[in-house]
Amino acid sequence: MAWTWRLEGADGTELDDPVPPAHSNQSDAESWLGENWRELADAGVAKVRLLEDDSEVYGPMPLAEA
Repeated sequence: MAWTWRLEGADGTELDDPVPPAHSNQSDAESWLGENWRELADAGVAKVRLLEDDSEVYGPMPLAEA
């Protein structure tokens, strides 16, 4: 089982770069996003979706500061 983030631009198109790492559990995937969301936003990522293997767990979630 792999937990990954689908990174999307503002128009919902999946971005090929940067490539997020795969994680063995949801908690690690969410921690990674919490540590890296600002850099991802600076790289043009507008929103993300969390996937467990090929199934969407939740999203899209915007990467804007509240």
